[in-house]
Amino acid sequence: MKDFFKKYWAILFILLVWFVFASPYFLKNKTPFLSDYQGNSVPPWSYYEKFWGPVKNNAMPDIVGQIYPWRYFSVKMWVDHQIAFWNPYSFSGNPHLGNYQSAVFSPFNILFFVLPFRDAWSFLILLQPLLASFFMYFLMREFKVTKSGSLLSSVVFMFSGFMVVWMAYGTLSMAISFLPLCLLAIEKSFKKPKIFWLLILSLSFPLSFFSGHFQTSLYFLIFVLLFFIFKSFQTRDIKKIFFVFFAIVLGFIICFPQILPSIELYRYSVRSQSFIQKGWGIPFQYLITVVAPDFFGNPVTRNDWFGYYAEWSSFIGVVPLFLAFLALFAKKKVLPLFFFIVGIFFLALAIESPILQVISFLKIPVLSTSTPTRIIVLFSFSFAALSGFGLDNLKSVVTEGKFKKTILPFLLSGGLIFLAWILLFVLKVLPSDKMLIAKRNLFLPTLLFFFAFISVFISIKYKKLIALTVLFLLLYASFDSLRFVTKWMPFDPKERIFADIPIIAAIKDNIGYGRYFGNLGDQVTTYYGISSIEGYDPLYIGRYGEFIQSASGGRFEEAQRSVAKLNRYGKYTDRVLDLLGVSIFFHPIPDTKQGWAYPVWEKTGKYSIAYEDNKFQLFKNNTALDRATLFYDYQVIGDSKKLLETFYSDNFEFRKILLLEENPKLKKTEEEGKGETKILSYKPNKIDIKVKSNREGLLFLSDNYYPKWKAKVNGKSAKILRADYSFRAVVVPRGESLVEFTYSGFL
Repeated sequence: MKDFFKKYWAILFILLVWFVFASPYFLKNKTPFLSDYQGNSVPPWSYYEKFWGPVKNNAMPDIVGQIYPWRYFSVKMWVDHQIAFWNPYSFSGNPHLGNYQSAVFSPFNILFFVLPFRDAWSFLILLQPLLASFFMYFLMREFKVTKSGSLLSSVVFMFSGFMVVWMAYGTLSMAISFLPLCLLAIEKSFKKPKIFWLLILSLSFPLSFFSGHFQTSLYFLIFVLLFFIFKSFQTRDIKKIFFVFFAIVLGFIICFPQILPSIELYRYSVRSQSFIQKGWGIPFQYLITVVAPDFFGNPVTRNDWFGYYAEWSSFIGVVPLFLAFLALFAKKKVLPLFFFIVGIFFLALAIESPILQVISFLKIPVLSTSTPTRIIVLFSFSFAALSGFGLDNLKSVVTEGKFKKTILPFLLSGGLIFLAWILLFVLKVLPSDKMLIAKRNLFLPTLLFFFAFISVFISIKYKKLIALTVLFLLLYASFDSLRFVTKWMPFDPKERIFADIPIIAAIKDNIGYGRYFGNLGDQVTTYYGISSIEGYDPLYIGRYGEFIQSASGGRFEEAQRSVAKLNRYGKYTDRVLDLLGVSIFFHPIPDTKQGWAYPVWEKTGKYSIAYEDNKFQLFKNNTALDRATLFYDYQVIGDSKKLLETFYSDNFEFRKILLLEENPKLKKTEEEGKGETKILSYKPNKIDIKVKSNREGLLFLSDNYYPKWKAKVNGKSAKILRADYSFRAVVVPRGESLVEFTYSGFL
């Protein structure tokens, strides 16, 4: 037992730190999900008093409204032996696989096949810091860092700022967790290329790129390439360079099933035209949060007053920062110097500077259109690695009695804290209420820095105490990291996650093949399979956003950046509702006569009550078109903006005339067109419609047009026409026909 502990004590320490963090799940039956937030703040659950209560963290609503429902849909489609190419439940239909955060191909989806969904989700979240720490530990060991130094790096990285604030999403932190594994494989392969490590190198790419966040995986790729170049210059062995490069290229190619659909959706989405703006970078003064993450407050305690806590999070801790600077004084400092240079480089890219404006001007996909500050994760990773090198160097400094080598690292790390105290006490740069928050949250980092200084000083004076000093520094850093993560991460009651309530069943019972309208998001639509005309995500079809936005006044308007939301009092709102087959309107009774609600109570002829309880009403729309409708008259307008304004003109008969951008060349006849449609099967990737018509006509489907959809009429390929600006139509012949719409997947 003694030998076992001696051999594996560092691994056991990692597991202990991780278990302390994860213990609410294992010991209290709680889950790392915002179920309290969902019950208290998200309709329809928020209307029930039984869910009301304290909410720990309300700063991550996208998990409830996007990430969790998207993962649920992805897994559900796998269960049905299908790939989730298309999501028919949001934005009147939108690509799902191309929406990168859906994580359709994540290998960790296997968890959802062996565990109940809520438990699988919990394991997915909790695995991220554990994987990151293990991979970091073994990477540092491969760099010949001691167990204690490797342990420090692993703890610092697993609970660094980026890892913690994005952990609950199950995507961003997972995507970067495999960076140390990839570097480990490169390091091993450059020493002696073996099939096993070359395979691990290739597989680390899909492990990251399939995790669900392209921007983070792109940062992963950038760092990997820099490390590869660094090792290539070090090695200068053409054979080794070739093998490693081949493995990297192969790994990237394996990711194409996810990358290519995402690039295509990006081209059609609103995100492609949204570029970095001034003020998106981290302000220089915010860098105090590297050691004092709550200096400007914390969303958990509801006292944050400056900045974007998650987007700007760079925390590693004051002890690791001191040791990171100390690493630069090591005798063998080639590797530390690499990590220091790239760390500072990525920090420079994250802070507010002219560099960000240059990146915006270049309009580089993803880099110029995404929040730039998230690249701070590469700074955190680099300095986490440096802290391990620094702890090892501390042992050398103590052994040799060279206290002078610690002076500059202490000044650089402690100077940041000292400057903050000067600004607070002497210059009093903050109002009294803000100063109180800053002082309170600067106290612990100051105390830890003081303890670290005393510990190091004593060990230099009494060299035999160096082992105890190393232990203390590990404990200081671990305590600081655990305090940070436990304060941020919610662990809420498992049974409250998407709790069943009657109104959900009522919507599903009454909606048929129609859509609903009301103040509900993806937390209901995608999760429960209820179709909506609205949605929240920047990766949605831009033309659809323009169609929805222009309904307000009838003039062309640009799509909103992240949301398609129909104006409740827009001039042409009712026209859109009818065209898109909105058959059910969701109405909380307390919203009656409120300005933010659609005035369903005023439209007695248009709507009739389909369901009612003591909290909600469902109204049936009596004038909505069927989702699949036959048209016999059309106009061809090549100018898309003119077409849109024609649709929203007062005298346009949208129930009789279809607007097209190219001529379908229907056979002319004086016979009045009559027919009927019936949806035989409606699945996310395939729709079968039976059509009966007395003459040639146009079958209109109020689902979004997208080039990956293909159509067949009676078994023969048919061209899908873009109709009414953003939707689909196909020519159908006289008589009975079977029309099939099929998503063509990767081809």
